[in-house]
Amino acid sequence: MASLILIRFGELTLKGHNRSRFEDAVVADIAARLQAFPNIQLESFYGRLIVVLNGEPFNEISAKLDTVFGIHSYSPAERCDLVPESIRETALLVMRQLAQPAKTFKVAVRRPNKQFPLNSMQMNDYVGGYILANTPGLKVEVRHPDIELQVEIRETCAYICCEIYPGLGGYPKATSGKAMLLLSGGIDSPVAGFLALKRGLEIEAVHFHSYPFTSERAQQKVRELAGQLSVYSSKITLHMVPFTDIQTRLKQTDNDKLLITLIRRAMLRVTERLAISRQAKAIITGESLGQVASQTLPGLTVIGQAVAEVPVLRPLIMLDKSEIIQMARKIGTYPISIQPYEDCCTLFVPKSPSTNPNPHVITKIEEKAVWLEAAITEAVLATETSIIEENKTNHSLSLYF
Repeated sequence: MASLILIRFGELTLKGHNRSRFEDAVVADIAARLQAFPNIQLESFYGRLIVVLNGEPFNEISAKLDTVFGIHSYSPAERCDLVPESIRETALLVMRQLAQPAKTFKVAVRRPNKQFPLNSMQMNDYVGGYILANTPGLKVEVRHPDIELQVEIRETCAYICCEIYPGLGGYPKATSGKAMLLLSGGIDSPVAGFLALKRGLEIEAVHFHSYPFTSERAQQKVRELAGQLSVYSSKITLHMVPFTDIQTRLKQTDNDKLLITLIRRAMLRVTERLAISRQAKAIITGESLGQVASQTLPGLTVIGQAVAEVPVLRPLIMLDKSEIIQMARKIGTYPISIQPYEDCCTLFVPKSPSTNPNPHVITKIEEKAVWLEAAITEAVLATETSIIEENKTNHSLSLYF
């Protein structure tokens, strides 16, 4: 079993003078997630973080690292003194720790420490020859080896590893600001939330419910989705907006073909109010171009025009449904999303929604609905807020004014 984990930072290393801020953020996130392992030690240096296991289980720590944004990859590793004989002995040990013995391998030496007496090519030959001499049946394959044995020669020690686990990539938690996520009970919006988290956004989820048209179980489903997203962000604030009054009164305007457009515009207005009160700088939706009738380019344009102070971001805009489902499976939201509890949008979908709504007609309908602005204010005031963490609700009930 490896004695440490070598973590490599990814895209955040391109941030120039801000690099240290991003690295500090991802290190802090890792430290917070590994608090349950009291024996570990963290050691950071340029572009890398070392987790010294001190007997703690690799698999359990690995599962935690798989939920941290800002990690490019990580490897179980060993380290040793800057002595050629020690490096080759440790390299042989690492090869022998493999769960599945390799048939072919190559050695890849990086030498940031230019004071080390042997250069990279010399160390490749030195280490590779020793492993070949002590591992029957093993062969060198430079282009497509079963295993690439990596050796990093640093200022005070060398690190050796040969297994690489991909990280989530992206930017560390909450380094890009805050946004509000329109979270339905469907497949798409949780994936949009995950992609927002990956870009370093802190998200607060907003769900619109139409009780008694939608059940309490439908609301619980959304809490579970928020809980699954909180695996990647430690916690998520969830705003539950009562929307029954607005939906039913919009339906009574007898504009069935435009109903979804009117509903979505009202949702954005409520969310914009919440965003401003929570100092959020954007609204995120799970819309994908052409996926449903209301998500045509003209439809999305008219819906987005409902808000002026906060931009609407659509991370899924160019993805196919199959791609979205694949991502939902990977992040663990898919089994929750397919539970048979309908949200408010599903229940109010007309038979033939407009694919090309006229913005002037929409404006006239909303102008005639003199009650709408007051209803939006009332929905904001009646919003209930809870903090969701690891599929548990830790704090509840907060009203907005």
